[in-house]
Amino acid sequence: MITTVSWKHWPCLFPQHGPGRKHERPIGLEGWQADIVCAFPADFLRGLFHSDGCRVSNWATRRVAGEKKRYDYGRWQFVNASEDILGLCTWALDLAAVEWRRSAPRAVSVSRREAVARLDELIGPKT
Repeated sequence: MITTVSWKHWPCLFPQHGPGRKHERPIGLEGWQADIVCAFPADFLRGLFHSDGCRVSNWATRRVAGEKKRYDYGRWQFVNASEDILGLCTWALDLAAVEWRRSAPRAVSVSRREAVARLDELIGPKT
């Protein structure tokens, strides 16, 4: 089943929508949208990570007292080609007090145990 909706005022509600690729045009929030994100950063992050993010289990090995040990840990990653969208993601993570880092030119990672737990709490399981 395909649903189509036409309305000449959609651009008023979603001014980010426009012709061309997302990473080749400016993406930003209007003031009223930024106010909503400031009030509800978890909802904004949930949408971002459910569309362009993933939750994975990483592992590493270390030698402890001469013995090789394996450590498993959770991690969230958000990948997008648009620098503007990556900036919105990191801004919302800051609002939600979640530590992050840029792990690659197009990627934002949340790897610290406390930060992963906080994002798990805010986002929930990715469906």
